[in-house]
Amino acid sequence: MAFYIPTGDPDILEATVHTAGPWGPEAQHGGPPSALLVRAMERLDSSVPGPSRLARITVDILGPVPVAPVRVSATVSRPGRSVELLDAELSAGGRAFMRARAWRIRTAAVDLPGDGLGAAPPPPAFPDEDGHHGGGLGGGFVRAMRWRPVSGGFDSVGPAVVWACRSMPLVAGEEPSGTQRLMLLADCGNGLSRVYDIASHVFINTDLTVHLHREPVGEWLCIEASTTVDPGGVGLAASRLFDAAGQVGRGAQALLITARGRT
Repeated sequence: MAFYIPTGDPDILEATVHTAGPWGPEAQHGGPPSALLVRAMERLDSSVPGPSRLARITVDILGPVPVAPVRVSATVSRPGRSVELLDAELSAGGRAFMRARAWRIRTAAVDLPGDGLGAAPPPPAFPDEDGHHGGGLGGGFVRAMRWRPVSGGFDSVGPAVVWACRSMPLVAGEEPSGTQRLMLLADCGNGLSRVYDIASHVFINTDLTVHLHREPVGEWLCIEASTTVDPGGVGLAASRLFDAAGQVGRGAQALLITARGRT
């Protein structure tokens, strides 16, 4: 089992039923394709001499991504010796459904004065109970992950703190990077901290932006998410992202919110 299966073309991957999101079995959850875009950008040769890593990723969602073969391409659009700008696109049937842009920054030991490093918050407590599959939002992707809620979660409304772990590879036969694993979870901030019931309202994110000050380590990652909604039907899902050692970054999603049956 995997979210995607390689094909004869290295740029085309077959999406499986495990990518399906909460709005219907024909459309993918935003997590797997966002991780796939990061995979494409991480595989690009770097113009930065020495080690480097992604520090900011923004994914724009241009439409519901079908559960079908998808083509992913990436390019270095602005090379540099310290930072470089990367672009990637995910398409299906000749139509673009997602575009991503990321800054990749060189990593090197830096002599910083005083306590300029700061201190990242410790991670939320890890629950003792075994992780479970599924939740109130259903969908192939939700059931393909393991979840350990600290507070809130898919079965309730309001802020949430949840640990999660994938139960299958992103791409069959591959081990995903820490940033790829984090992108699977970062797009869940909206659903985990929803303020309305999915039966009565639609709350769709138009984008996902993740800032990372270090690469996540380990399989189990944590998201602390909250959603704020304006009466005009626009919302913001904001999150802090953790691994077992502490905070690794932040995420944000702009939301379109409407009652069911309205456009």
